[in-house]
Amino acid sequence: MQKTHWAKVLLLTLLLPLAARADEGMWLPLFVKRLNHADMQKKGLKLTADEIYDVNTASLKDAVVQLGGFCTGEFVSSQGLLLTNHHCGYDAIQSHSTPQNNILQNGFYAASKAEEKKNPGLFVDILVRMEEVTGKVLEGITPTTPEAERMATIQKRQREMADNAKENGKYVAYVRDMFGGNEYYLFIYQRFGDVRLVGAPPEAVGKFGGDTDNWMWPRHTGDFSMFRVYADKNNQPTAGPEEGNIPYVPKKHLPVALQGVNEGDFAMVFGFPGRTQRFLPAAGLQLALDQSNPARIKLRDTRLKLWKEDMDQDPALRLKYASKYANIANYWKYFIGQNEGMKRLKTVDAKKAEENALLQWIAQDPARAQQYGDALNVINQSYAGIRQYNLSSQYVNEAAFGTEIVTLAARMMPLATALKATPQDKAAVDKAVADLKEPVAEYFKDYNAATDKKVFAALMNLYMQDVPKDQLPDVFQTVQKQYGGSMQKYADYVFSNSFLTSEAKVNAFLAAPTLAKLEADPGYKTYQSVYSNYVQNIVPKLQGLQAGLGRANRLYVAALREKNSTKIYSPDANSTIRLSYGTVRPYKGRDAVAYDYKTTAQGILEKEDATNPEFVVPQKELELLKMKDYGRFADKQGNLPVAFITDNDITGGNSGSPVINGRGELIGIAFDGNWEAMTGDLAYDPELKRCINVDIRYVLWCIEKMGGAKHLVDEMTLVNNGPNPGVGPATAAGADMSDVEKMKVKTDKGGKTKIKRKKDAAML
Repeated sequence: MQKTHWAKVLLLTLLLPLAARADEGMWLPLFVKRLNHADMQKKGLKLTADEIYDVNTASLKDAVVQLGGFCTGEFVSSQGLLLTNHHCGYDAIQSHSTPQNNILQNGFYAASKAEEKKNPGLFVDILVRMEEVTGKVLEGITPTTPEAERMATIQKRQREMADNAKENGKYVAYVRDMFGGNEYYLFIYQRFGDVRLVGAPPEAVGKFGGDTDNWMWPRHTGDFSMFRVYADKNNQPTAGPEEGNIPYVPKKHLPVALQGVNEGDFAMVFGFPGRTQRFLPAAGLQLALDQSNPARIKLRDTRLKLWKEDMDQDPALRLKYASKYANIANYWKYFIGQNEGMKRLKTVDAKKAEENALLQWIAQDPARAQQYGDALNVINQSYAGIRQYNLSSQYVNEAAFGTEIVTLAARMMPLATALKATPQDKAAVDKAVADLKEPVAEYFKDYNAATDKKVFAALMNLYMQDVPKDQLPDVFQTVQKQYGGSMQKYADYVFSNSFLTSEAKVNAFLAAPTLAKLEADPGYKTYQSVYSNYVQNIVPKLQGLQAGLGRANRLYVAALREKNSTKIYSPDANSTIRLSYGTVRPYKGRDAVAYDYKTTAQGILEKEDATNPEFVVPQKELELLKMKDYGRFADKQGNLPVAFITDNDITGGNSGSPVINGRGELIGIAFDGNWEAMTGDLAYDPELKRCINVDIRYVLWCIEKMGGAKHLVDEMTLVNNGPNPGVGPATAAGADMSDVEKMKVKTDKGGKTKIKRKKDAAML
C-alpha cells in the first residue's frame, strides 16, 4: 500500500474507535483503551482500561495464563491456584490415573499442597508485555522488494527481536504477524515450568454429555480442573518441578463472583485463542469444504471407531486411550459442524460477493489497480494448484501420522541423523539416545500394539486408495507387489517384525543403536517412505504455490482494510493473548427453536442415563441434586446454575478462559462454542455465535459440596456484589444469608472493590 493510503487508514482508525462491533473481535489488549473501552463501558464495564492491560501495575492480563501452549487458565488465589477446563487438564489427570487409583474416573482434590501432583513438561506463560514492531520489521521494505528477500529479511528481524527480548533466557519471546503480514507484534512472557494438579471432578462431571453434547447447547458439563503454579523462593519461574519450590504469588488474581449472571449482563473473555481464518478467500474456503474437511472427518472417524471398539472391551485400555481419543474426537466433530455450517450459511457465496465488490473498488482507481489488481487472480490460481496436492498433505498428517508406530518412527530421526554422520560423533549419538528415553517411556505407557495395527491397516489402506497414484510413496508399491495389495497383510508383517511395537525392544535397540538396524525396521522404513516422498515430491510443489499466495494474501487483506476504512478489524487469532467482550445472551438456533441463556442442575437429572456412559451421573452428585442440596451456590430461584452462554467471540485455545463481569470478577469458565456457529473461525455470525461457559457457582459447588474440598474454595476471594453490570435486565442472584451477613461491600472512588468480613479486609 502506498504511504498515502496507509496514512488515510491510520487516521480513520484513530478517529473512529467506536466503529468496532462489540460482538465480533478477538482484540489485542494493548489497544483496548483506544479501540474498545468506550464501547465496553456502554455494555457495562466498570473497570478502567489500565485495569485491563497495564505493564507498570497489576492488571487483568496478569491473572490470565496460557497453559501448555494450547489452553488458557486464570489465577483465583494469591497462592497460584489456577482454574482451567477439565479437557485442558485431561492429559495430566489421565497420566496420574491407574486402574487401582483411577482419578480420571473418580475425581481428585489434593487435601494439602503436599498431595498436589507434579507434571514435568507442563508449563504456563504469563504475559509481561506486548509491543507493536511493524515499523522495525518492515523498515526499508517496499512494494518492489522481491518476495523471497522480503521473507528472509522479516524472518531474520523477527528472530533477532525475539532473541534480544529473551534477555539470555529470562523470558520467552516471539514476534507474530497480523493481518496477513501487514503488521507485527512482539510478545514477551515469563514461563513457569512447575504446574501441579490440584483437583478435578469425576470424568462423568467434567465430560458430561461426551461426544453427543460436544459443541452443543444446552450443556450441563462441569468442564473444569484445578492446578497450582509453583516458583522458587524469590517468586521466579523454574524450568520444571524443583525441590524447595513454593506456590507462586501472582501479581493479580480474580475475585470469584457468587451473584451469578442475568440476560444482558456484560461479559469479557480473556485468553489465548488459537487460530481463526476470517480473511481466508473464497477459494480457500471452497478447498476446506470440498477436500480438507471431508478427508479429516473420514480419517478421524475411522481411527475413533477402531479405538472405541478396543476401549469398550478393556477398561485398562480405555484409560490408556482416553486422552488421545478425546483430542481426536473434539475436532472430528468440529470439522463436521464447520462443513454443515458453511453449506447452511452459504459462506463461500458470501465471500465471493465480498471479493467481487473488492474487485470493483480496485478497478475504480488506477493506483489501486496497480497495487492490488492481480491479488485475487493469483490467489485463485494458487488454490487451483494447491488443490492438486492437498489430499497428499492431509493424508500424510491424518492417515500416516494417525498411526502411532509412524509417529514413534519419526521420533527416531535425530538419532538416525547422528548415526549417519561421518565421522560418527559418539556424544551426539548418546545425546540422541538420552533424548528418546523419556518420550519412549511416556509413549508406551499409553500404547497398545494390537489396536495400533488395526488403525495402521485401515488408515494406510485409505491413503493408498484416495491419494492420486502418482503422488503415493514407494511403500504402497511394495504392498501391491509383495502383499497382493492387501494392507492387512502388510500390517501383519510390519507389526510382527518391527521393534517399534515394544518398549523392551526399543530400549534394547537404544542400548546399542546402529543405522543398519534402524533402517531395516519395517515400521521405520514405512515412515521413511512416506516422509521422503512428501518432502521430495509434494512439499516443493506446495511451497512454490504458497510463495505467491503469501504476497497475494497480504495485498488482499490490505485492500480490504483500505476499502472498508471505517470498519476496525481485529486480527485473526494466532495463539496470542486477546480479549473479547459482549453480553449474556440467548439465541434462536433455527425456525421455531429458541434457546435460553442458562442451564441448571435440573437438566443433569433430565439427561441422566445409567446405561449410557456419556450421561452417567456419579452417585454422590445424584444424591445431592435430588435433595437439592445446593448450599450457598443456589440462585435466587433456588436452582443450581450449571452453564450460561454469551455472545463473546472465541475459538480453540480459549478453552479455560475466564469469563469476567463488568467489575473484573470471575463468573464462569469458557469451554465450548455452539453447533449453529461452527463456521465462526472462518466467518462471524453475530446472531448465532455463542460462547458456552460453565457457571462458576457450579464449579464451586462441585469442589465444596460434591468434592468435599472446601479448603480450596476458602482459598479463593469470594464476592457477592449484587447484579452484574449490563445493559439488559438484571436482578440480584441469591446467596446464603450467613454469607451476606459476614460480608460488607463498598466501592472506593477509584472503582476498587473493598470486601470487609468480620475478621479481615481485602482489596481487589
